[in-house]
Amino acid sequence: MSPITILILGAAVWPDGQASPALHRRVMQALTLWQAGQAQRIICCGGLGRHAPSEAEVMARILIRHGVAPDRLVLEDRSTDTIQNITNAKALCPDLAQGGVILVTDRYHGFRARLIARALGLEASISSPDHRTMRRHRYARAWMRDRLALLKTGLWIMRHKIRTLY
Repeated sequence: MSPITILILGAAVWPDGQASPALHRRVMQALTLWQAGQAQRIICCGGLGRHAPSEAEVMARILIRHGVAPDRLVLEDRSTDTIQNITNAKALCPDLAQGGVILVTDRYHGFRARLIARALGLEASISSPDHRTMRRHRYARAWMRDRLALLKTGLWIMRHKIRTLY
């Protein structure tokens, strides 16, 4: 079995090129896992959103600033949603299916992210930062948005599974 990999799912970059609170929370959670020796590498997922640089690049900068060696990072900088995050990460690192993956994302997003990873054949667990740092209305809005995205994910999983049967 290959070593466990931390896979950070993307979130917004602010107009000044800094991490949004969600992106920063996720990176700090991944850093905690890394410092505890939970993985051999970290995959930073997220392409270019409304503002440069890519989410993956912002994550990498923070991690390097906190002592993670650049050769321990893989940047997946083309994706714009969770399905693409995980699909592209698997394409960059085909050995992901041989080891465990720790998906780092917010709690409201974890269930859907894990469904996607498992549909792609990955043995995935979720690690989430403390959601109590979020304002209640923001958490409720994010949770509702993610529940609506479950519809899209369910349809994608059905199409994906049908394609793999034929």
